[in-house]
Amino acid sequence: MIFKDYYKILGLETNRVTLDTIKIAYRQQAKKYHPDLHIGNKRNEEIFKDINEAYKVLSTPSGKRKYDRMWNHHVGRKHKNTSYEESKRSQDSMFSDFFQMFFGTVENVKTQKKSEAIKGENVQTEVNISIEDAFRGKEQSIAVRTIDGDLKTFKVQLPPGIQNNEKIRLVGQGKPGKNGGKNGDLFIRIKIDNDHKFKLEGYNLKTNLYLTPWEAALSTKVTINGINEDVSVYIPEGIQSGETIKIEGKGYKDGKGGRGDLILETKIMVPKHLNEKEKELFCTLNTVSKFNPRSY
Repeated sequence: MIFKDYYKILGLETNRVTLDTIKIAYRQQAKKYHPDLHIGNKRNEEIFKDINEAYKVLSTPSGKRKYDRMWNHHVGRKHKNTSYEESKRSQDSMFSDFFQMFFGTVENVKTQKKSEAIKGENVQTEVNISIEDAFRGKEQSIAVRTIDGDLKTFKVQLPPGIQNNEKIRLVGQGKPGKNGGKNGDLFIRIKIDNDHKFKLEGYNLKTNLYLTPWEAALSTKVTINGINEDVSVYIPEGIQSGETIKIEGKGYKDGKGGRGDLILETKIMVPKHLNEKEKELFCTLNTVSKFNPRSY
């Protein structure tokens, strides 16, 4: 069996070198003998395989220590000016007989890789919650289907003010690991649903403010239900349908201790059914008023 001087193959004169030095030497030799630069040169192809084989052994502390014991025995301080030598390798194999004799067969290398601990895959799912539940926080039951097709239920405490599209991580609740590896994690994306009352726009909450024609015309002060408290709002005289009123600090939580704004969009509502007195007043208004919205 020919002893292979891996250090000489990498262009190094001694084994007293660091792993970084070995990496640099490998890159230089691999670039020099790369098959793409020597198409059809079988000799250089074999050298290139030996360069990869040498780096495979010397690039890890354990491999280097094991090889150095043989290197010291065959070469040591009396480092001989030996020429480059090849040893046999099976067809299409990247590893020589020398490598397989001392470091195991290619199959053993593959088996070792397969036996490495592998963390399981992460799993992602979504859960929809209302704006009010998201604002206040709540305990939420979440059902996730396992790889076996079974439903597994988790109870998750959603913090008050959780953000739209924010993810909650449940460690170890993903797919199982392999070869003793840890389980993956479960990531739950929170989707906040708008409802008939509130619409979430960033940190702002948008809602409709319904007014009677006389409230819009004369000005007034109304009380509306905010997301967590009643809010008094002054309605200026002559406000138009579709105009907005902003109430600062009464919107959604921004995650930093503050809140966005509450945006009120006015909707002027006309009664569908009038009693006699109301009809009389509207008729009088129609007679005396010079206002014509179609003239604008």
